[in-house]
Amino acid sequence: MDICQLICDDQHKQRRRFAILDEIDRSDAETLVVIWARLATFLEVHAASVEKHFYPALLRIGEGAGSKDTPVAETRDGIGDHNDIRDAVAEVALHAVGSDDWYAAITAAREANSDHMAEEERESLADFRRHASLERRHRLAVAFATFAAQHFSGVNTKNRDVGSYVRIHQ
Repeated sequence: MDICQLICDDQHKQRRRFAILDEIDRSDAETLVVIWARLATFLEVHAASVEKHFYPALLRIGEGAGSKDTPVAETRDGIGDHNDIRDAVAEVALHAVGSDDWYAAITAAREANSDHMAEEERESLADFRRHASLERRHRLAVAFATFAAQHFSGVNTKNRDVGSYVRIHQ
């Protein structure tokens, strides 16, 4: 088991769950509500687990990858992206389910999440694969999976102060 693979697996599930929303009739508000609620919860649990287990380890051993020169830059960007995704998810709740505004908010959440996943795949995950031992990746995967299982029904949603997060975990 490898934390990098678990993160990528979660990203695939996120993409698929957004795609499921595309396939539901917009007049079926009951189905849209439950599918969106599950996806919103999944996004937050994933972000919380990454923030608890992956980024602190990246800060300790990463060296930077892609357009980010340091693990601090990668982590700052990742936490900022998580905040943007949280904000976009919160925006969805402000609109009538199935309305044009609701779908526009869903699209904004999807775009924020897609942009984040792409950056994470080519920067943070690549950096971590290069510098973390398989043993470390396995230990973190176990902790990541345990956290997700313990919090499958959700976690407290709150934005992180990026500067404080980096100072605490560096």
